[in-house]
Amino acid sequence: MNKTFPLSLALATLIGMTGCSQSDSTANQDSQEVTTLRFSHFWPASSTTNTEIFEHWAQKVEEDSEGKINVEIYSSATLSKPNATYDAVANGVVDIGATLQGYTNGRFPLTQIAELPGLSNSATQLNCMLHSLYDNGVISSEYEDTHVLFMMGTGPGGLHTVDKPIRKPDDLKGMRIRGPSAITGNIIEAAGGTPVGLPVTDLYTSLQRGVLDGTSLPWDAMGSFKLTEITNTHTNIPFYSSPIIVTMNKDKYESLPDDLKKVIDDNSGKAMAEIAGKVFDEDDARYMAAAKAKGDTIIDIPNPLNNPDWKKPLEEGTQRYLQDIAKLGLDSQTAYQKTKEASAACQS
Repeated sequence: MNKTFPLSLALATLIGMTGCSQSDSTANQDSQEVTTLRFSHFWPASSTTNTEIFEHWAQKVEEDSEGKINVEIYSSATLSKPNATYDAVANGVVDIGATLQGYTNGRFPLTQIAELPGLSNSATQLNCMLHSLYDNGVISSEYEDTHVLFMMGTGPGGLHTVDKPIRKPDDLKGMRIRGPSAITGNIIEAAGGTPVGLPVTDLYTSLQRGVLDGTSLPWDAMGSFKLTEITNTHTNIPFYSSPIIVTMNKDKYESLPDDLKKVIDDNSGKAMAEIAGKVFDEDDARYMAAAKAKGDTIIDIPNPLNNPDWKKPLEEGTQRYLQDIAKLGLDSQTAYQKTKEASAACQS
């Protein structure tokens, strides 16, 4: 008995130590299993684009993964500039990024056909169009270096100025108007204005200092970046819409175990695009109503392609863009036709 007891005690102690070691190892393993994804975009943290689209997505992914995925959101271009975000994702500088394709002109020429006038009347319609074109292989080749999560886009972009109303193309002559992409630049130039390329984050000070006479933006961006504070005349003319890509680094996605890949997949695609479309459309209506309430001048040109004053510059801008991408060896006319078909199918 006396000899057996110390041996039993030693065995029990050894087993206890082993158990503690295994428990500690399991705890360490569990802590290491949390995957952190750094998500970069340029919208303000307070914008509904961030709070109701990106934060909503992050929370859903974290919940569905039972805490195994942690999403860190970096807003206001703190981690990557808008025109460098896509490359930052492709190169692994950030894990996830959201930006406008128009910020890197020439990189997504087929996708940007969806910007052209007469194709989209709402963010919901544009989002549907983009996913149809992507899923049908019309534009998917432009994103092979990243793992696309979802595409979305804004409502129609109009013209916003200080004191000077824009009713006809002639009113743009001599004016410096910010254009977010080559397409809007072509149209502004065809109408007689001078297009200026600036990221939306620089617009407030540029308008305030008179560097710009006006800007072309959808209403949601006007409100999100507080540009309605310094503009007071607005022309609702749907002469372009802005596609947006939300995408993930390929290697980071492939490194995930299958169950976490499924979480990402389940929160990707058209379902997220539909949520985003609703947010953008509601923002457009809200910010336009606020501008009306403060007494701003609102000019409506709902169908500019049938308007005798606006038809010519809009068509000139469209054809110039299609010709430019045809020079790249791309079948611009077929892509344009497929985009028009997607527009008709997605019309609500």
